[in-house]
Amino acid sequence: MGGSRRGRSGLGWQGACALTALLLWLHLPPLRTQTMLSNQNNQNLKEGLVSGKRAPHDSHCPPTVCGKTGKTGRIYGGTRAEPEWWPWQASLLLNGRHICGASLIASNWVVSAAHCFQRSLNPKDYHILLGYNQLSKPTNFSRKMSVSKVFVHPDYEKKHRFGSDIALLQLHRQAAFNSHILPACVPEANLHLYVDTACWISGWGMVTEDAFLPHPFQLQQAKLFTMENQLCSSFFPPPPNAKPSDIVTVHEEMLCAADFRNPPSICRGDSGGPLVCFLNNSWFLVGATSWSAPCYPPITPSVFTRISYFFNWIKATQAATPNADLATAPPEEKAPALTTMGGKGTILRPRIFLVLLSPATLLLLLLLQSL
Repeated sequence: MGGSRRGRSGLGWQGACALTALLLWLHLPPLRTQTMLSNQNNQNLKEGLVSGKRAPHDSHCPPTVCGKTGKTGRIYGGTRAEPEWWPWQASLLLNGRHICGASLIASNWVVSAAHCFQRSLNPKDYHILLGYNQLSKPTNFSRKMSVSKVFVHPDYEKKHRFGSDIALLQLHRQAAFNSHILPACVPEANLHLYVDTACWISGWGMVTEDAFLPHPFQLQQAKLFTMENQLCSSFFPPPPNAKPSDIVTVHEEMLCAADFRNPPSICRGDSGGPLVCFLNNSWFLVGATSWSAPCYPPITPSVFTRISYFFNWIKATQAATPNADLATAPPEEKAPALTTMGGKGTILRPRIFLVLLSPATLLLLLLLQSL
């Protein structure tokens, strides 16, 4: 998970004028925060516990189980995620190597990104790690789960680039819930998130495009704020003389989030991982990490698959799929300690969709992140 932390001394009036002129030139609407509907919601924003429209609980995940953590109270900014904070966080292994993140949504179901399965669709090639905080240090709570079935959304990239970037994995065995392994709640299709809702990303992705997460591979976290899709799309204009295959836009099944004052970013290895928001006293999986610009400063908005958009597909897939036959399941393996990042070690250089930015957009981002 990449990012940089900048001071907030401001640009002065010259910088403000330059930013205004650049915004007008690019025909971008000014960044703004949508006013919440109550003072209580504003207070919750300050505390990182954000109230939006009431989000019904998924019937497949009882409200007493999903979206709860072993930690209570405020979660402050920072990079290190403590144990029990994100108990739905999973690591997707391909042939024993970490390639992507994933999120537990039921005892035997996991959500990830469709683009994580470009190398193989064979379930036998994949495993899911649960109950980890440091990938190099499994605990008594850590589990290595075999995968029974992989469901990549049938519309993945059929309608537009990065479209329907979601996959479901059914596990052979049901995970035993504890303070380190719990599912996130799945938002229903009618969920509405207010602009500027505070949410959290987590993962074991790279620190920058060139730097792997150092040993002991500690789970990272960052707070982001949701934004309008139209504004988000303006950060990704087509490059000059772009080919149709190079043009990317933000569509309704996508969700954007960013923090331009203290900019973290998704990076390689975070793909498929969770974007969660605290709604109705539970953590809801509102997004799965999908794509971004390269995670060098200046940091652009991060784009996620909007989970509520695919609620009906998730529910239908689960209902149509019987539990795996344990007689055909491979023996359960001991939770491994992953040893190295990159090279010939146990963590691959992961993939994430990356897009190019125009020089004007780069200049705008540099100005925004210096305010």
